[in-house]
Amino acid sequence: MNFKSILVVAGEPHSIFLEIFFKSIKKNKFKKPIILIASKNLLIEQMKKLNFDLKIKIIKKEDIQNKKLNNNFINLINVNYKFTHAFQKISARSNHYISKCFKIALQLTSKNKDFFLINGPINKKYFLNGSSLGITEYLAKKNESKNEIAMLIFNKKLAVSPITTHLPLKDVAKNITEHKIFTQVNLIMDFYKKKFKKIPRIAVTGLNPHCESNFKNCEEKSIISPAIRKLRIKKFNVSGPFPADTIFMKDNLKNYDVVIGMYHDQVLTPMKTLFGFDAINITLGLPFLRVSPDHGPNEIMAGKNRSNPRSLILALKFLDN
Repeated sequence: MNFKSILVVAGEPHSIFLEIFFKSIKKNKFKKPIILIASKNLLIEQMKKLNFDLKIKIIKKEDIQNKKLNNNFINLINVNYKFTHAFQKISARSNHYISKCFKIALQLTSKNKDFFLINGPINKKYFLNGSSLGITEYLAKKNESKNEIAMLIFNKKLAVSPITTHLPLKDVAKNITEHKIFTQVNLIMDFYKKKFKKIPRIAVTGLNPHCESNFKNCEEKSIISPAIRKLRIKKFNVSGPFPADTIFMKDNLKNYDVVIGMYHDQVLTPMKTLFGFDAINITLGLPFLRVSPDHGPNEIMAGKNRSNPRSLILALKFLDN
């Protein structure tokens, strides 16, 4: 029986993902079996277009735990998908296919918690259509995690985690609570202890520019600072709130392993500026470990064979250790 296998949901079929998947497995050796959930026909068509020649081994989800797998082939759970050409325009036509791929992955992870999950990017506008803020929340809902989850954008030198994820800025303030800050810190602490056997040093940003406190209902005074004080009383290694425009300066960052921000771009913009593709997106709080490359479908680059596989390689290596 195979334990610790890596399930890969290919995500949006007309994105750059299969290209970077081909590049990742061609240039690197991985110990744990990698199992791709995707369309065989699309796989073959994109390999032809992108000039890859990789062998495919079809496996059934019912037999997956009883087969000895290796990475000499693309171990594929085939999901039927009709398309007109390999890199057609992204639309809602692929929604059923993507949903079916995720359903298979979630069925497998529910039976075996030793499966890891990587998913390729999806188009939130078409696939989620307002039902969830992102795949992080989509998977939480499917696993009934009741929002006790956290997005962690991870690099071994620094990780960031937004309290709110894909919300419009006008909705951020009303969605920041002491409970969410507590949850985020606890999930991050547990993850670092289990994965790295260390207690992370966590910095928390404010919400307002420069953490200004000259407002009657300042979130720093009413929510963020009280949460940090309570966490410190409980002996958590948490500091802040810090102004978001200075916490990412080199002299400040050397003191911390993780920066928790109040909204998505507050921490992801500096993270991507510092590390580019050298980061992965980890979902904390699910019953299994889920990782994804830190980029989107990138429809403009699809089919051009010029996309950088670095983030997917990092994700695979992270789970392969």
